[in-house]
Amino acid sequence: MLAAQAAALARGETTSVQLTQDALGRAHATQPTLNTFRLLRRDAALVEAEDADRRLAAGERLPLLGVPVAIKDDMDLAGAPTAFGCAGDFPVVAEDGVLVRHLRAAGAVIVGKTNTPEFGLWPVTEGEAFGVTRNPWHPGHTPGGSSGGSAAAVAAGIVAAAVGSDGAGSIRIPAAWTHLVGVKPGRGTLPTPAAFNGITEWGPLARTTEDAALLLDVLAGESRFRAAAAREPARLRIALSLRAAFMGGVRVRLDPRVRAAVVGVARELHALGHEIVVDEPAYGLIGLTFLPRSLAGVEEWCAAAPDRSLLDVRTSDTGKLGARLSGRALRLSRASLRHYRRKVGRVFERVDVVLAPTTATPPLPVGAIDGLSGWRTDRTVMAACPYAWPWNALGWPGMNVPAGLTADGLPVGAQLLAPSGGEELLLSLAAQLESVLRWDERRP
Repeated sequence: MLAAQAAALARGETTSVQLTQDALGRAHATQPTLNTFRLLRRDAALVEAEDADRRLAAGERLPLLGVPVAIKDDMDLAGAPTAFGCAGDFPVVAEDGVLVRHLRAAGAVIVGKTNTPEFGLWPVTEGEAFGVTRNPWHPGHTPGGSSGGSAAAVAAGIVAAAVGSDGAGSIRIPAAWTHLVGVKPGRGTLPTPAAFNGITEWGPLARTTEDAALLLDVLAGESRFRAAAAREPARLRIALSLRAAFMGGVRVRLDPRVRAAVVGVARELHALGHEIVVDEPAYGLIGLTFLPRSLAGVEEWCAAAPDRSLLDVRTSDTGKLGARLSGRALRLSRASLRHYRRKVGRVFERVDVVLAPTTATPPLPVGAIDGLSGWRTDRTVMAACPYAWPWNALGWPGMNVPAGLTADGLPVGAQLLAPSGGEELLLSLAAQLESVLRWDERRP
């Protein structure tokens, strides 16, 4: 566990070099089967670990001093390219991005950059540039995407926590499909640029709520989230929402196994003293404020690729569609955001938190979108993952909590959703739920 490793280092019970060597060893051992990393920093990470041990011996204390973590390959790390899942000769980045600077300021040792599909476009982590990343719970299935490499690395025990990003569920979906806690903070919580026109945020993937809160504190440069996870929430009114928002006429069928798991979480919350009501946010046509922003963001990345011909044709075609929507449609989509925040936000006049499925299905099999046309790919991924993206459109916080395993051992998850500024409430509620479900005790 992340917090346990930090505490053990501070007490002198282990060393950063030992923890880092262990993480690198597990990464190398599992790379042929799970394929979680795009880049491993063996030499650089060990140098950083040696420096951390000297600082610890001198009495220095920082939240993650000497603790090994991993980051997604859409984050700038000085001395490495930011390929974001793509093939091609990407330039080496000269400076760390802001969140990497925060990790370093907290003393973390970055062991490597994890795999992601091209520009984070799919909820599966597979691509020509790096191959297939597999689910530690069942290697025949995907860990999800687009932060699938980060999720698989944590679920497999390579690192205690990792950073992912979420533009349409890309933290919450892989967290659900690998039995992890995954937090998408609200817009403005972290000092990040307006990636993908404001729909993407970065956040933690971890086994426990406490670890996710600790890493979120580090990313935000604050100290309030871990404290929130240690607080008991007040009695809450929680909406159970099983209806997906409309998106392009794709028919959504909630898998009975997922439905049963989410309803089971609702029952546990009721047993903890919370009031559960059936209620649905009024999403309306919220896709109108999501799609132009998302697709235009894809085109920005496509245009920056060193060789566009190396991209999956579906990625390139999605970018071209985004280019056509980058003018008036993009302006209108931004202008409509306030309307949809008011419309959806009315649910929080009736309840404190929304509980919903994170995905409609258990993890997809590896190769589920291989060889499909662009339209068939979109229909396949939207049918499996229709629940997460509205909260990206709104820019509000949401988090996945593990909801259990199917009879054949595949993880599924549930989302806890709140309005702007609700991260502390979600973490407090998730920690209370974890105290009874004890999801951290189940390992692949």
